Order: sequence, then C-alpha cells, then structure tokens
Amino acid sequence: MPSFVTPVARMSARSIGSLLLAVTLAALFVRLGLWQWHRGLDRETQWAGFSRGGAQVIDLGARAVTAVPLYQRVRVSGELDGAHQFLLDNRIFRGRAGFEVLTPLARSTSPELLVDRGWVPFGGVRTQLPDVRLEPAGPVTLTGRTAALPSAGLASGRVAPASATPWPKVTSYPRIEELAQALGKPLGERILLLDPGAPYGFERDWQPPGLAPMRHFGYAFQWWIFAALALAGWFVLRRHRREDVR
Repeated sequence: MPSFVTPVARMSARSIGSLLLAVTLAALFVRLGLWQWHRGLDRETQWAGFSRGGAQVIDLGARAVTAVPLYQRVRVSGELDGAHQFLLDNRIFRGRAGFEVLTPLARSTSPELLVDRGWVPFGGVRTQLPDVRLEPAGPVTLTGRTAALPSAGLASGRVAPASATPWPKVTSYPRIEELAQALGKPLGERILLLDPGAPYGFERDWQPPGLAPMRHFGYAFQWWIFAALALAGWFVLRRHRREDVR
C-alpha cells in the first residue's frame, strides 16, 4: 500500500473515534436534560398541590392521614405525647443547623400522628439536646399540612433512632416504620406540619419541597446546550483537521 494512504487512514480512524465520543457525550447530556426536565414536572405537581392544599382546612376526624391529598391543611384532635418525642437531625433553617421536633398525637380511633412542631437550633454540643419539653395539656385540636417525612438523597445519611437512648431520640431521615418501632405504637404514614400560627410549636416557615420547578427546567436546558456543544465541537475540529491535511 502506498505510504501516502497511511496518514489518511489514520486520520479517518481518529475522526471516527472522536465522533463516537462526541455522540456518546451528547446522548448522555440529552438524557441528563430529560431527567432534570421530568424532575421539574414533578416539582410543578408538588408545588401546585402545596398551593391548593393551603386554600382551606379539612376536618380529618377519624380518617387516616392518607385519606386526604398530600400537603392538604387539616384539623385534627388528640393528645400530644410530650414524653416520647423525636429530634430530626441535620435540618437547616435560614442558614442555621438544628433539629425538627416530632411529637406523637394520640388519636381515639386511628394510628398516632407525628406532628412536626417546627425547628429548634443546635446548641453546639451533641450531649446537650435542646429543651423541647411539653407539659401535659389534655385533648388539643391542631391545624397543619399533611406531608411526607424528609428523605435523604443517600442512604448513608440515614440514622434510625437508637432503642437504648433516652427520649427525645435523635434520628436522621428515618422511615415511619423505624419511628413506629421505637415508639412501640403504629403511626400514620404521613406527618403533620404544624401551622405557623398554631400553639405548641417552634420556628416554622413551611415551603414547597425541593428546588423551584424553573431551576430544574434551567438545568435541563443547560445539559441540552452541552449536548449541542459536544457535536458542534466535533464538526469544528473535523474541519480544522481537513484544512491541516490540505
């Protein structure tokens, strides 16, 4: 084979390899963009539900907490169990670290409902927990939003409440089943975010979950721009190589 063919063949193989790399990167960026786009759509649904849920208060009565939509404001009666409370660790409020306080609400005919009474600051010493005592108040009627427990992005961030530790028990991103086991009683599948104006609470400023939908849509467009740049970059490099051969 004439020697002048070898550089051409080598350049062709290099070009094919770079094209495959560019197409692979573009496909990856498109997929990441679609993932962010669908997350944005999910967030839109959640945020719309959060907005609708605050329009009116529904009497929950004896119904299960799952009988009403997520984020629906409800009115519920029972007795708060101040002797058995959970402290959700690693909760940030206005840039400060602290805990959210979960207090069981004993209901007459339904599983107990965990009430998120709000946020308390971390005092700087792990051995000294914040004072979240709640004096017995008898039957109470509370209003708030139904919600799911906060979930961790990684399983390594989860810490179930330890059975041997005293109350209140510190936990991080637990499951309802783990809290029910520590409490020794069945619990409703959702919690109640106590209304900011309701009594028995701490710092509360409930917001829709996660990032704003437009943030996710913006990230989606960024990934798609990266996909276009990966292909455009290949065409530019290819043209420059052709000019070099000439």
